[in-house]
Amino acid sequence: MNESSFIEQVRPHESGSKHVSGYANYIDDIVEPQGTLHGAIGYSKKAHALISKLNLNEVWKSEGVVSVVTYKDIPGRNDVGPVYDGDPIFPKKVEYFGQPLFAVAAKTTELARKAVLKAKITYKILKPIIDAKEALRKKLFVLKGRKIKRGNPLKKIKKAKNYLKNSFSLGSQEHFYLEGQIAFVIPQEDNDFKVYSSTQHPSETQQIIAKMLNQKNNSINVEVRRLGGGFGGKETQSFIFAAICTLLSKKTKRPVKLKMDRDDDIIITGKRHDFYSDYEVGFNDKGIIEGVKIKLLSRCGISPDLSGAINSRALLHIDNAYYLSDVMVENHLCKTNTSSSTAFRGFGGNQGMMIIENIIDNIASYLKKDPATIRKNNFYQKNRKNITHYGMKIEDNVINEIFNKLIKSSDYKKRKKNIKKFNTKNKYLKKGIAITPVKFGISFTTTHLNQAGALVHIYYADGSVHVSTGAIEMGQGTYTKIAQLVANEFGLNFNNIKVSSTRTDKIPNTSASAASSTTDLNGAAAINAVNKIKQNLASYVKQKYGLKNDKAIYKNGYVNFRGTKFKFKSLVKEAYLNRVSLSSSGFYSTPKIHFNDKNFTGRPFLYFCYGAAVSEVLIDTLTGENKILRVDILHDHGKAINPAIEKGQIEGGFVQGAGWLTIEELNWKSNGELTTHSPSTYKIPAVSDMPEKFNVKIFKNTNRENVVNKSKTTGEPPLMLGMSVFFAIKDAIASVGNYKIIPIINAPATPEAILLSIKNLKEKS
Repeated sequence: MNESSFIEQVRPHESGSKHVSGYANYIDDIVEPQGTLHGAIGYSKKAHALISKLNLNEVWKSEGVVSVVTYKDIPGRNDVGPVYDGDPIFPKKVEYFGQPLFAVAAKTTELARKAVLKAKITYKILKPIIDAKEALRKKLFVLKGRKIKRGNPLKKIKKAKNYLKNSFSLGSQEHFYLEGQIAFVIPQEDNDFKVYSSTQHPSETQQIIAKMLNQKNNSINVEVRRLGGGFGGKETQSFIFAAICTLLSKKTKRPVKLKMDRDDDIIITGKRHDFYSDYEVGFNDKGIIEGVKIKLLSRCGISPDLSGAINSRALLHIDNAYYLSDVMVENHLCKTNTSSSTAFRGFGGNQGMMIIENIIDNIASYLKKDPATIRKNNFYQKNRKNITHYGMKIEDNVINEIFNKLIKSSDYKKRKKNIKKFNTKNKYLKKGIAITPVKFGISFTTTHLNQAGALVHIYYADGSVHVSTGAIEMGQGTYTKIAQLVANEFGLNFNNIKVSSTRTDKIPNTSASAASSTTDLNGAAAINAVNKIKQNLASYVKQKYGLKNDKAIYKNGYVNFRGTKFKFKSLVKEAYLNRVSLSSSGFYSTPKIHFNDKNFTGRPFLYFCYGAAVSEVLIDTLTGENKILRVDILHDHGKAINPAIEKGQIEGGFVQGAGWLTIEELNWKSNGELTTHSPSTYKIPAVSDMPEKFNVKIFKNTNRENVVNKSKTTGEPPLMLGMSVFFAIKDAIASVGNYKIIPIINAPATPEAILLSIKNLKEKS
């Protein structure tokens, strides 16, 4: 077998067998040093209040308690806000139900959790603001909103032959990672700390802790081997747990582990931003949008967190795959007495895309035309209609090809006709079908985050290779793909490459593993390091053997310099004995991107990912229940490093997106208490929610940009394919009124929402 053929080939996830067998080590599996204590957090049972008295006497006296910490024990910054202040570790004023107020270290987790319940807290209750619309009325914002505009949309709307006006809202979503929030801190000499944190952002964790303790960053070493899922929920929301755990360790001078109970985890942490929109749209008889005005509200919770960047991405994706000649969007970032909303797969892009997709779908219903036709009529084209509303020229557009090919391969038109026949013959069961496109920009919209570092070593004794990067393995296979890339570059067997835990003392100043850019950035940094080592070897060979310093070919365990072959193991051993460096750091920064945030113009993305999905559903008009009968997906992943991993990401992303739009519903009481905080009250997709037929195909394409292996990421974009399920449900509801009335339904399309939509439609019939 060709030893270097692992690139672009199916390769099992490097930890796949360990995941299913239970041998994969997570933070809770790390052997605890003698004397390890266990933490628990005491949090507020009020959403908005002043703390009149915090009596912790009984907590201190509780069995097994060794120490208690409050804001008075923090020597430095009492805040874990990643960009702005606003997320105190322990506040003096309560701003949401579940906000941490103090923490305990005890001999066992159970004793610590029992102890925090004994706190006696006296509150002066203030009125909480839970709803974004109420926050807007009271002018409560976490950040200043913005307005973007192209053309003259108000004039175009007024002159348009057809006009629609309505509102649409999108619900929140809980991350529900399999591994809950957890941190484990071991004190070192010189007041240093070794921090194991289930985080997507080790460097920011390091900085947060250092600022809290008023110490240097180099005194904090954060290590992450793998996460049991993240989805954005561990990009910033992990910070407070790592900070509290370190504070307990500092005070007790002992190792401390802080692992969250599932209910407490959900209550304390932030969710996906829910959005509310008002819109007006003018369009012609072909359904082409001539002018659109949108007002967006996002519920941000108590602080900015990442809301600025998330709302920006929503604005950058308000077009999805459609050319909007005249558009205006007014955006408000509303402050509410709920946990700080945070990153979630899609990072606001999917909310923006759903809003325009709903508008397109309503235009089709209004004109009594197939939504697929209206979507195609509005697509970006390979002519003047390929400039986005933020001024970026689209150079890699393949959405037209993907869409047309999927319509044919899925037999969409024939199935749509058959579905209409089925609906006329069935009184209570109704089917629906929809096809939706995806165009998703890849790069961090915060430009400076588009960088990565790596460290690569070759061990001369056996020629094995060790790789460190800033990438976090969350189950998405980035370690596997980086190992494949390095193996390919060195012409070695995959098993010769070891990708180590991510550590801040090896790779400093890492960007978060987010924005679907982890492998693009860190894989490129690793290759940069490999190329430096190759250059060292080439220089040695040139000097020693008089060979030209041409590019050598690394393949099948050999290195070929213009016909002169060296065994890789022999060459690196020889190089070592001649004092040639076999180690190098690497670095990569994304080229071409630039963006003026002030006037909202530029090129924020290196490239776009494209895809489309056709979903067919069945709804029961008596119960509101729905079933996904069939899904056909055609997705562009470029020249994939590992097709099996990409296919898994496409399937998983689709299901998570469908869950957000149909099943997963978060609810807060008017007093700010979250009622959906456990598997019994919050439903995520199960095996029974999977499509009965699930056809996933890859659109053959090569990334025109110079990214690793000319591949395209499949981290976030596939989630948006789940939009097709929502609009298929909407299509099924429309059949109840014989497709004559536009169904009104918000996301998620739960059974209750479906029944209410049907009731509303019947009343209008």
